[in-house]
Amino acid sequence: MVGARTLMAGFVLIHGSWHGGWCFDPVAEILRGRGHTVVAPTLPGMGGTAEEMAAVTLGGWGEFAAQHCRDLKAQGVGPVVLAGHSRGGLVVSTAAERDPSAMDAIVYICAMMLPAGMSRAGFKETEGPNPAFDAIISKVHGGVATVIDAANAAPVFAQVSPPDLVAAAMTRLMAEPHAPRSEKIVVTPGRWGSLPRTYVECTLDRTIPIESQRRMIAMSPGANVVTLEADHSPYLAKPQELADALEAAIPA
Repeated sequence: MVGARTLMAGFVLIHGSWHGGWCFDPVAEILRGRGHTVVAPTLPGMGGTAEEMAAVTLGGWGEFAAQHCRDLKAQGVGPVVLAGHSRGGLVVSTAAERDPSAMDAIVYICAMMLPAGMSRAGFKETEGPNPAFDAIISKVHGGVATVIDAANAAPVFAQVSPPDLVAAAMTRLMAEPHAPRSEKIVVTPGRWGSLPRTYVECTLDRTIPIESQRRMIAMSPGANVVTLEADHSPYLAKPQELADALEAAIPA
């Protein structure tokens, strides 16, 4: 909670694969109720045509996120916290490396926080098998994108979240551009590493298991770690606690 803190902040929240900015609605409502400014955009190309999704790059997504941070600062909002969920972590890292002056802190929510030179695809090769997750993913548009078997996704994405919220969310999943997961992350100590960093680990996650999250935390030391007893959808399972973690990331 804010408590005695009078500092109001701006939050840019970047969703994960197959989702849109709407997934953050419960958390955004809480943060706005506490006086903060929240922007939760849907990344360009999500659910688009084959041509639109083929044009997506991680660099483009990073610039998109950085620009939303700049826009808040231009409006006099700040400090600005950039947070990403799941694959959104790749976008956060890319934005922070691209323009660290655009934001004041970064947060990874059970997200891909990878060291320099590693891609999401590369990290997955180092993980143990996750057959339940792999079984719900299919390629479309000749491999340009992937889609999720929404009828069977809830036990993987949100097994302890409120069933009504999960059912509604599963109907909104959309095609995900495939290329960004194969792009190697570029981060340096002087740019990305200059920002205060928080990692919100979720112990019941079946998509990016806690073991994988903790490996990433160990590979990129320096993050403040917050632990939630939540599945891969903490914005549904523990929205108050996630809002608290985001608020705690505001630099003093």
